Amino acid sequence: MSLPKDASSASDALTTSATPYALGPMLHKPAEGEQWWRRAVIYQIYPRSFKDSTGSGMGDLAGITAELPKIATLGVDAIWLSPFFPSPQKDAGYDVSDYRGVDPLFGTMDDAKTLIDTAKSFGIRIIIDIVPNHCSNEHALFQAALAAEPGSPERAMFHFADGKGEGGNTPPNNWASLFGGPGWTRVPNPDGTPGQYYFHLFDATQPDFNWRNPAVQEEFEKTLRFWLDAGAGGFRIDVAHAMFKKESMSDWGGAPDGTPRPGFPFADAPMFGQPELHQVFARWREICDQYPGDPVLCSEANVRPLTRLADWVAPGQMHQSFNFDYLRTLWDRDALATVIGDSLAAFDTVGAPTTWVLSNHDVSRHATRFGLDGVALDLGDGIGPRDPQPDTVLGLARARAATVFMLGLPGGAYLYQGEELGLGDHTTLADEYRQDPGFLRTNGAKTGRDGCRVPIPWVHDAPGYGFSPSGETWLPQPGDWAEFSRDVQENDPASTLNLYRRALSLRSELGLGLGSLSFYANPDLPEVLAIRNGETVSVLNLSDAPVPLPAGEPLLFSDANGAELAAEGLLGANAAAWLRATDG
Repeated sequence: MSLPKDASSASDALTTSATPYALGPMLHKPAEGEQWWRRAVIYQIYPRSFKDSTGSGMGDLAGITAELPKIATLGVDAIWLSPFFPSPQKDAGYDVSDYRGVDPLFGTMDDAKTLIDTAKSFGIRIIIDIVPNHCSNEHALFQAALAAEPGSPERAMFHFADGKGEGGNTPPNNWASLFGGPGWTRVPNPDGTPGQYYFHLFDATQPDFNWRNPAVQEEFEKTLRFWLDAGAGGFRIDVAHAMFKKESMSDWGGAPDGTPRPGFPFADAPMFGQPELHQVFARWREICDQYPGDPVLCSEANVRPLTRLADWVAPGQMHQSFNFDYLRTLWDRDALATVIGDSLAAFDTVGAPTTWVLSNHDVSRHATRFGLDGVALDLGDGIGPRDPQPDTVLGLARARAATVFMLGLPGGAYLYQGEELGLGDHTTLADEYRQDPGFLRTNGAKTGRDGCRVPIPWVHDAPGYGFSPSGETWLPQPGDWAEFSRDVQENDPASTLNLYRRALSLRSELGLGLGSLSFYANPDLPEVLAIRNGETVSVLNLSDAPVPLPAGEPLLFSDANGAELAAEGLLGANAAAWLRATDG
């Protein structure tokens, strides 16, 4: 490969000075299988915020199809689409009223099929986001349950229960919603008197399915086959760890929403991680295996510890599972080394690939997080105008470095739309524009996820930065995004966009996704994390000063002056590099 000679790449002839880094034992051997999902780079699109083709201010499927050539230049293997199904949009589409259709906000079923087929022409698979834990309260099945009597087959599709105490005025248990407030909502009887309660782990408009009911399982098997027949390349399974609840559904002495507390670990929470899940996943794997193209199953399974998460990707289960431990890790060398080693060790026991991810639609973007030293944000929350604001220059430098280092790890990788532009959150978004139910249900106590969901910029001098032909955007964009627009970055060799393109191209050429891993160590450099993957050395400097590089032929730098510093045998502050090993 001939690398472009620019500020972020290196001369083929350049070799750094030798620095004493000790190579440790191989902790992860090259993958035995070569299936595409073992090393895949998957690009997440949040449809309402990617590209609007109609001028409505809401992104749509036709907008995605129109921009597929640009996505293809990144070199990704698949696109994961957040939900585009019919929905009242109380939770941005994660409240589904029909799993086998397309919401008019996003287009038509023909638009979905065109997107799937066009993506295939670029060698890109489309992964559908399935939401099996809950549906919208407008779903036909839930409407039938509301109209039916207690104890009916219709109500057995969900978690309906009588209240406790006098008049049944106390909810069936003490479980809470992850969006704040109680987890139970009471419904009236046909005569208007107070009736049963139904459980919702999220908003009251999102009733949870009862997965112990075979009829629920059959319903979702039909949905999987519907989209596989339409040409889908697999599924991302939303909140997979919560589908089954402990059968007794009794009070929980820990946090009522299941978050860990001393003496009440996440693994014991009765609303998460029940063993019956794996019977369902085994059946879904059988279904996917019946279709050509090796369709993938990836679980959003917020499961701890990592050794337990390995059960989700054991043979015959999911192909992949999101690595939330990696996503949560702060800008800390030892913490990163630990989670990388533990992840590979856990997943290697079942012969599954590890996945790596830094941003998605549910968490503050890593360009923002890394600009806030030592601040740990909860998943599902963000930064608001009353919070300390990030150092955006530092955050972007660290985000670029973190991505380069992540893409040097063996396994799969997930990217979130706009991170290839270096986008951070809209951290000063005014309350009046916020739509996240987590913000609304807590009266603003939780900032929510709107800041990382803002429509992305395409054209620096167009209204709405070219997101929509009308200039409308469903959430307002920051006023300083012109420099991050795609048109500005296309022809800038040092841009974040072109850094992603080079990194993904090299990752494929060097076979890093299917590679091995050993740690390098230099006791004199406690803030440097270095690994070797095959013949490639990846180095991450987490300090605020330049550090010596190990020996090797430089291939890629996250910082604009990387090649200049490498000529002096140095790696810049808050920067990462790839080198070709020269020690055989």
